Amino acid sequence: MDLGIRGKKAIVAGGSAGMGKGSALALAEEGVELFLSARGEERLHSAAREITDWTGAKVTPVVADHSTEQGRAALIAACPDPDIMVITISPPTPVFDYNAISVEDWRDSVETGLIGPVELMRHYTAGMAERGWGRIVNIGTVAAKYPLDMRLLSGPARSALVNYTAVISRQLAQHGVVINNVLPGMIATEGLFDILDKQGEQLNLDREAMTEKFLQFFDIPTRCLGDADDVGQLVAMLCSKAARFTVGQNLVIDGGMARGMF
Repeated sequence: MDLGIRGKKAIVAGGSAGMGKGSALALAEEGVELFLSARGEERLHSAAREITDWTGAKVTPVVADHSTEQGRAALIAACPDPDIMVITISPPTPVFDYNAISVEDWRDSVETGLIGPVELMRHYTAGMAERGWGRIVNIGTVAAKYPLDMRLLSGPARSALVNYTAVISRQLAQHGVVINNVLPGMIATEGLFDILDKQGEQLNLDREAMTEKFLQFFDIPTRCLGDADDVGQLVAMLCSKAARFTVGQNLVIDGGMARGMF
């Protein structure tokens, strides 16, 4: 299926690994020119080369932390007029004791999970509206809609982002600018495997056994974890011309884990 976005320019903020990289790859396969940002230079440049080698797409790496003013300025300087923007973040440390969360932890969570994406959207939506076309997708967490203990440092900030997005998406839709959120559940990323490996060490279980225990604990109907490509394909669809009538939605992609209908 041709998504109708060949030749468009896209920023993928936080695109060097995991779901951000999966989304970047899906967009590159559709012929989109990419501006890929991340904090770690080595991994970022490696991801950019890998995507170019695989798809032939033009990929510009931008070393930047978009949760900071300096990082956002670097991204804006590199790509002042994107047609598409995908924003993701590295999830905060899992929470096993809510009393252990410090004020600084909360500040970091809000800076990264709320203020960074809001400021990027605030800057770029004006130009998109002027040009009459734009797509923005925030990759959040299922915990923004269905609270999870271990995602307590991630869910509240992302819930606030969902609220913000609901308001501005309805104001911008008349100008051809479409904004939506993807809320992933348990996706097989390096970060999730780090958590499983650490827990496995304590329980004397290898990764395979720990993954099975994890699937059973969260009662995921697919009986498997999702992967970055699952998320990337959904993100690419929301960046397409076909998404023009999908406005301000929060699409859960979790293998059926969350027991909700809406």
